[in-house]
Amino acid sequence: MEDLPLGTRVKHPRYGEGIISRDKLTAWEIFFEKGGKMEITKRNTDLSVVEKKEGEAPKTGLDLAEIENVLKYILDQYGALNELVPIGDKWKGGTLLLQPANPELKPKEIPVEAFFHKIVMLRDRLRVLEQNINSHSVLTDEEKVNLQQYITRIYGSLTTFNVLFSEKEHFFVGAKSK
Repeated sequence: MEDLPLGTRVKHPRYGEGIISRDKLTAWEIFFEKGGKMEITKRNTDLSVVEKKEGEAPKTGLDLAEIENVLKYILDQYGALNELVPIGDKWKGGTLLLQPANPELKPKEIPVEAFFHKIVMLRDRLRVLEQNINSHSVLTDEEKVNLQQYITRIYGSLTTFNVLFSEKEHFFVGAKSK
């Protein structure tokens, strides 16, 4: 969709009519009759113009928080924000042996460090997924909570692998029992 000036009236099938109040790099902040203040991506095809405000669309400038978010996103996408997660000393140099029940089949040996690296990558990707859900501009709070519950259950399923971590702060943590 074209760049629209602040004050332009738009319509959304779910939120009704609204007025653009802020122009961000990739989204508009819009006050809707039904939905209140929402951030809608500029690529959203559900948005239609009711009355375009006369004048030129303002030049989009980023504030510091938006620049930080863009940088975090880019660094995260390329794995530059991954912290160093140490493996427990007792596992260094060890191997994981997958022994089939059938004695005619050969077992599979995997270095524990390689397996641990995969577990850490999985955890990091779950965290990125969590961040993307929490910062999603279209999902409702209820939808975010529902998706977050699945991630919490995944973390709970992965607590078995906590034994591999050197430091407790890196452990998987599922739902807390009441």
